[in-house]
Amino acid sequence: MGKRQSRPWIVSDELWLVIEPLLPKPGPKLVSGRPRVPDRQALCGILCVLHTGIQWEYLPQELGFGSGMICWRRLAEWNEAGVWDQLHLVLLRKLRSAKKLDWSRAVIDSPRAGCPPGPKSGPSPVGRARPGSKHHVLVDGQGIPLAVSLTGGNRNDVTQLPPLPNKVPPAAGVVGRPRRRPDMLLADRGYDHDKYRRLLRQRGIRPAITERGRPRGTDLDISRWVVERTTSWLHGFRRLRIRCERRDDIHEAFLGLAPCLITYKHVQRLC
Repeated sequence: MGKRQSRPWIVSDELWLVIEPLLPKPGPKLVSGRPRVPDRQALCGILCVLHTGIQWEYLPQELGFGSGMICWRRLAEWNEAGVWDQLHLVLLRKLRSAKKLDWSRAVIDSPRAGCPPGPKSGPSPVGRARPGSKHHVLVDGQGIPLAVSLTGGNRNDVTQLPPLPNKVPPAAGVVGRPRRRPDMLLADRGYDHDKYRRLLRQRGIRPAITERGRPRGTDLDISRWVVERTTSWLHGFRRLRIRCERRDDIHEAFLGLAPCLITYKHVQRLC
């Protein structure tokens, strides 16, 4: 996504203009005390944890983030309020209005992340039964994230083939009905099952899934590079590469925020 900033957790003025209207308004303080840490500074602290993988308690307060607990609470609050879902939808609308979304095809992948035992974790069948989670990712034909989800590492990839396209938000931005369904869905051998092909066809999506037993390096395998690039960007955020949170909602908050940052990079190219 271009040259990395030396401090990628700094929230630019342009990004803040998009995020600020989506944040819930804080309620009145019930007791007097220190003033509330500004939302922008707390967001910088959240991004620092996401990018570096640092533990909340070691978040350097001298950088103005406030304490790690403040940033953690703000992340949980914003995730519960659906801020990242709203932000993702706003960014997708900007891309669709500029005709930069490729609906001719979508690509799905399910990379794994190691993690402590928890509800949405499980013994990985390819990782010596170590606990892990899966990040299920759906992108458009250019690799722009459309939807993500979290499951245990022992969940079969194909089980997320029907529900993940349903999570694509309705992207408006042009005249007509908001669009949320690609014409075709590409997937690897892990999704090879006739039942799920039928479910996709019932939704008007043409499945293009590599069959088991086919030699690797087919046209379908080569066409999947866009999702592999996006999952590489996703796991470039160290907090997602190895899951530290036992609570699913906190990890899902990071998993909701990271695709927004990737999508925002594509929006920046419109300027």
